[in-house]
Amino acid sequence: MKPNIASLINAISLILLGSWSYMSLDSRPITALIPVFIGIVLLVLNPGVKKENKIVAHIAVLLTLLILIGLIKPLMGSIGRENILGIIRVAVMILSTAFALITFIRSFIAVRKAKNLEKQ
Repeated sequence: MKPNIASLINAISLILLGSWSYMSLDSRPITALIPVFIGIVLLVLNPGVKKENKIVAHIAVLLTLLILIGLIKPLMGSIGRENILGIIRVAVMILSTAFALITFIRSFIAVRKAKNLEKQ
């Protein structure tokens, strides 16, 4: 799969599931919207990722890594509250984010191998 498609799927997943998670909370802290904001930024960056702009792709990878790390605490909170639906929502966001990150890394490795073959 191409990195821009994986990033697009991840962005949509973060926006939709993050919004759903926020709306299901009683207190609704602004920090619960972080996945939504990151998803929107990834959506905005997606055309640059599609055009294989290195800077944009690296920013998207950094944001993807940060949100992957950032989703661990909400997962632990959902587990602590024994909120099965919350666990599923956060787990899906983690899986889509991990998949996007792996796709980006594979793409970077493929580009590096192609450059090395051109040099020979």
